[in-house]
Amino acid sequence: MDTSSVQLSVSDSVAHITLNRPEAMNSLHLEMAKDLLAAALQCDETSTVRAVVLSGAGKYFCAGGDIKTFSEQEARLPSFVKEITAYLHAAISIFTRMNAPVIAAVEGVAAGGGLSLACAADLVIAGESTRFTSAYTRIGLSPDGSLTYILPRLVGVRRAMEMILTNRTLTAQEACDWGIVTKVTPDGQARDQAEALARQLASGPTLAYGAAKRLIHQSTTESLETQMMAESQSIAAMSGTHDGREGITAFVSKRKAAFEGK
Repeated sequence: MDTSSVQLSVSDSVAHITLNRPEAMNSLHLEMAKDLLAAALQCDETSTVRAVVLSGAGKYFCAGGDIKTFSEQEARLPSFVKEITAYLHAAISIFTRMNAPVIAAVEGVAAGGGLSLACAADLVIAGESTRFTSAYTRIGLSPDGSLTYILPRLVGVRRAMEMILTNRTLTAQEACDWGIVTKVTPDGQARDQAEALARQLASGPTLAYGAAKRLIHQSTTESLETQMMAESQSIAAMSGTHDGREGITAFVSKRKAAFEGK
């Protein structure tokens, strides 16, 4: 898949999704939202994809929504925004629920919807000069892209309120300290290190990764007992998979497991 706004390629079980509007700091417009959903669907429906790297072309990850296209809508703006968010939210839902781990390689800036995309990834590798900011209320808007769901779970309610209400900008190290970023790298190395991590994860037990992702995301809305029941059902299901049996056999045999993602 190679469109004007999103590029998708797969190599050695790793899918590479690149936001491709470098001239506009990879800002989100309607076409990109549609293309991002198409890329997410293709990754989710391709059994050979066992890890995903999400990055931005050029110097920036994503500066958020393309406000210029918003300003051109006039009276149609509310329905236009609903259309964009429908595609964006569907893509984020798929990334969150899919078995393959999603790693965001963030350079330059992650603002607005770009911050949402970064927070929605399973792991985030960021260049040391990267800046993270909400930016929505700066132009009189409220957040989208799952930010009000995921950000409080990552940083806590008080810090989420601060970021969204004051538009505080975090450095990459601050974002790491707060729990938004997994690892900070020298500038220009985020994509390479995300790729290395993706290749490592792509050789792992993909179904177990997906099960763990879903358990973690549902945990905040479950009671202790219902969450433990979900864990019991999930680990039992994983023990019946090829990789579950292989992992146990390899452990007993004192050898490295050869996972196949099934």
